[in-house]
Amino acid sequence: MRRVIPLALMALATVACDNSSSASAVTSPTALTTETFSGTVAVGGSDFHTFTSAQGGTVSVTLNTAAPPATIFMGLGIGTPSSSTCALLSGATADTQAGTTSQLSGTLDAGTYCVEVFDVGNETTPVNYSVTVAHP
Repeated sequence: MRRVIPLALMALATVACDNSSSASAVTSPTALTTETFSGTVAVGGSDFHTFTSAQGGTVSVTLNTAAPPATIFMGLGIGTPSSSTCALLSGATADTQAGTTSQLSGTLDAGTYCVEVFDVGNETTPVNYSVTVAHP
């Protein structure tokens, strides 16, 4: 049994010392930054916050809370800040209730973006919210 262990180690060392020209780069997963924003959306209004993605990658947005009432549907979107507005990107919006899983995700290049929460036409009183953005 003692001879098997040294032979196995020698076999591993031989494989590890392969000098072939085909090399592959090892990449590390991108660390995500998580930012949580809160605010209030007036009836018929919207509220947005900016964030900066240091590099391209996947972004996910979660509307954590929205109330009153706790079952209200709110608009959620990602865009680019433009003076005092958030210009929403095409296809980057969702009408959703608050929850614990991401309701909006996609791929963004490095840059400055905004997340917007807005009334979809069903508010009767101002709605307080909390939204989380996870980005590279």
